[in-house]
Amino acid sequence: MPNTIKKILVANRGEIAIRIFRACKDMDIATVAVYSDIDLEALHVRYADEAYLLGEAPPAASYLNIAKIIEVAKRSNTDAIHPGYGFLAENAAFASAVEDAGLIWIGPPASAIAMMGDKVSARKAAASVNVQSVPGTVKPLVKAAEIAEFASEYGWPVALKAAHGGGGRGFRVVKETGEAEAAFEGAGREAQNAFGNPELYLERYLTAPRHVEIQILADGRGNV
Repeated sequence: MPNTIKKILVANRGEIAIRIFRACKDMDIATVAVYSDIDLEALHVRYADEAYLLGEAPPAASYLNIAKIIEVAKRSNTDAIHPGYGFLAENAAFASAVEDAGLIWIGPPASAIAMMGDKVSARKAAASVNVQSVPGTVKPLVKAAEIAEFASEYGWPVALKAAHGGGGRGFRVVKETGEAEAAFEGAGREAQNAFGNPELYLERYLTAPRHVEIQILADGRGNV
């Protein structure tokens, strides 16, 4: 089947973008990089066929700027946008904005992202079909005092996590009440900078877990 996508914009940076660019070159698909002013000399900028400045270094002004990314996609005559991972990859509003602009979104549908990209709603979805999970909150935290309240029921340590992202951003292990305030402020600030949303939730921290992960790939035509 011939390619229906001739040009892809990768809304990310660094090795994440380069991996996708390499695959695109193998498939004879043109590539568009975006960058913040601090990444002008970054490898992913030079690796792509075209590159466009998004804005200043803070992610909110560049890699999290949905309107600017869509504008660059249209200006560069891009067919599709790949979000990579991190930044806007788990942002349902971004997926919807890409499709609303008449572009192809390379990723799960916005409805799936809205359900599973938000870790709090993902926990609710799992509970609704009787999937057991580590004890945790099903509402975003409002204040640091909730950390100690949670620990009084489930014990220390607890894991404080960003509700709208992963990869270790906005993650803190809290071992006692005295660490709660600083962890709450630091994790929220990091989550805001990385994902554009400061919301946090709690889980019982497992000190010696076994990590088993399943990844599912679907092509949009019913093949999974």
